[in-house]
Amino acid sequence: MIKREKYLEKIRPFYDVDLIKVITGIRRSGKSVILRQIIDELKDKGIADNQIIYINFEYADYINIMEAKAFNDYVENKLISDKKYYLFFDEIQNVDKWERIINSFKAKHGDKVSIFITGSNSDLLSGELATHIAGRYVSFNIFPFTFKEVCELKKIENKDKYSLEKEFNDFVILGGMPQRFILNTEEEVRVYLADVYNSIVIKDIVERFKIKDLDLFNKILTYIVTTPSQTFSAESLSNYLLSDNIEVSKATIYNYLEYMCRALLINKCDRYDVRGKRILNGKYKYYLTDLGLGQVINNERKKQMGAYMENIVYNELISRGYNVRVGTFDTGEIDFIATRFDEKKYFQVAYHLTDDIVEREFGVYDNIPDNYPKYVISNDTLDFSQNGIIHQNIIDWLLED
Repeated sequence: MIKREKYLEKIRPFYDVDLIKVITGIRRSGKSVILRQIIDELKDKGIADNQIIYINFEYADYINIMEAKAFNDYVENKLISDKKYYLFFDEIQNVDKWERIINSFKAKHGDKVSIFITGSNSDLLSGELATHIAGRYVSFNIFPFTFKEVCELKKIENKDKYSLEKEFNDFVILGGMPQRFILNTEEEVRVYLADVYNSIVIKDIVERFKIKDLDLFNKILTYIVTTPSQTFSAESLSNYLLSDNIEVSKATIYNYLEYMCRALLINKCDRYDVRGKRILNGKYKYYLTDLGLGQVINNERKKQMGAYMENIVYNELISRGYNVRVGTFDTGEIDFIATRFDEKKYFQVAYHLTDDIVEREFGVYDNIPDNYPKYVISNDTLDFSQNGIIHQNIIDWLLED
């Protein structure tokens, strides 16, 4: 497995800082590997084994300490010297009242402990933990492999868009979940992805949120997963369900979608009124955290390459640290407005640029009078840049530093 330096370089300055390190990410995105890589770096610096306490709460070995007091007592019995300890708690959400225990370790031992926690949902920083340690933690979101990381993993040195078409198409269809790359056949990969998908749905959504109507939930999930990158409203999904004689409230639809987002299976992208400079409520776009998981229930459907490309660009921008929104105005829409600190960029995404699509994708920028960089990303190898608008091949763009 590759060393995920893009994340380690962000976490490394905090190894000995008196802040709780919170690492979130979808199941099997590589959080445990990153913890092990951090541990290896600490050992290389001379930290002794007995100063490192690592617990993965997905392992049956620790089933007896998933109750709050047992967890607390187990760790406290190991903090027996005046040396600094490094505490690593993987998939901490499996522990009852874990927030109170983490807060207790922090309050009781202060800078004598450096705490790292991971979890497979977006709620780690909600509730009691956020209340008690506000301002005393740093958070990091881990994503499946980007295409650049896939090339690094496969030791592909000739990073050229003409020679990487096969690898890119594989990435588009089967995604970047790290463990899939140790499997030998596409059949094995699909079995693995189905297992990951079912774990997320059952453990992180159905069981956690006590969903009763599984048939309705699965229909909504199937609709979202098989129509990535589409503008969505509760009305459109309600009408879709009515075609199957299913009536459901908008509140239920939005609750189910929120559960999917909190399990990090999908991400919600707000729509932003460019001229009015405000977020538009009621209509959103949803993107899969990993396209491979979508293929689990989309295997027999027509491949939607344009939608997949848009999903990949969204995920790449998020992984690069941008805040991403869909831009809207009276006569059109910008696929993405990406902002990071004082930086702003605009992106249009297309699969291939035919004459009419060139006019549409480039022409939409006529509605954006500012001078921030404007891009059109596609699978084309010819350069269609014009009028200050930058066209890039998607493989070249994904492999940028």
